[in-house]
Amino acid sequence: MSTVKLGVVGLGNMGTTHIGNLLAGKCPELELTAVADCDPARVTALDGTVPADVRRFDSAGALIGSGVADAVLIAVPHYDHPRYAIEALRAGLHVMIEKPAGVYTKQVREMNAVAAASDRTFALMFNQRTNPVYIAMHELVQGGTLGRVRRTNWVITNWYRPQAYYDSGGWRATWAGEGGGVLLNQSPHNLDLWQWIGGMPVRVWAHCRFGAWHDIEVEDDVTAVVEYADGATGVFVTSTSDVPGTNRFEVTLDKGKLVAEGGKLTLWETPVTEPEFSRTNTVPFGTMETTPRVVAEEGQSSQHVGVLNAFAGHILRGEPLIAGAEEGIKSLELANAMLASTWLGGWVDLPIDEDRYYAELAKRVATSRRKPDTPAVVAGLGGTWA
Repeated sequence: MSTVKLGVVGLGNMGTTHIGNLLAGKCPELELTAVADCDPARVTALDGTVPADVRRFDSAGALIGSGVADAVLIAVPHYDHPRYAIEALRAGLHVMIEKPAGVYTKQVREMNAVAAASDRTFALMFNQRTNPVYIAMHELVQGGTLGRVRRTNWVITNWYRPQAYYDSGGWRATWAGEGGGVLLNQSPHNLDLWQWIGGMPVRVWAHCRFGAWHDIEVEDDVTAVVEYADGATGVFVTSTSDVPGTNRFEVTLDKGKLVAEGGKLTLWETPVTEPEFSRTNTVPFGTMETTPRVVAEEGQSSQHVGVLNAFAGHILRGEPLIAGAEEGIKSLELANAMLASTWLGGWVDLPIDEDRYYAELAKRVATSRRKPDTPAVVAGLGGTWA
């Protein structure tokens, strides 16, 4: 085949954004053939903008079983990401899911096992991995020329959201509807990049504040500390309440420092590694002079379109994906560990105790201001939104 027939499940903000890109011809190897949403008004709202020959469905299951699509893009509330991905994979469809991979790792691990047993393409919308700043940062850190990572720090508080945002949907910012707050909605991209560039830590301590700045029940302010296997440390701070917010990602290594901020990546590189200088220097207050240089600027970042085009290229020609969806469990585990640390009051080792986390989450779902549409949410099977 020369193109991939794509169905979009979920016609909210992200689903309609992807449809707009498809109809604008930005993804020439993807053909929109179907859409689905449980809300008839959202389906009807597409009339006049989406061609009449694009099939409309009132459920994800109906689209998946229709035979009119080779692949699906899943853009529904978080609990249903694994549910519909599993259904689509078992039906023989290629799958692209929006972030996050799911709400809790036990659920996502099941999804990943189904994907591993399938020969279908399985991808995740980690569009920030297309940003030249983070690509260059990944290559420099993982390439090893700057030595060992000693410390990572990310202050990512420019995710400001007013109360009206949370009031715009009944599922938002509830344990039953969304499964978390800033860690599950706004910061999955940052958590993914943090571990993609600096690696996964071995333990996490966090202080999450729930409804600190908004009338919501989930976290809107987080400060976390992590420790890596080799003794390096990291700090991650995020919030939806800071005005103005900050986005500064800093990695200190044996041979310098990288800072991503303001749409550019700056490197301060030392002449020799710090351990070598410390060992050979004889001046009590001696130090090494460095001159900062910009090594990458944001430039052309293909974002969602780039991820979708890579998805099509992988299906048609085996080209590399931007992010395989199985990688999404890493950033989700970080989010789960931060919440667990706050709930349980202490350090959380990775990998986390998935059963214990699920039990703690289920307690909060059971008392959530938004009650699950069915007991399926607590049972780990998703809800009934699409």
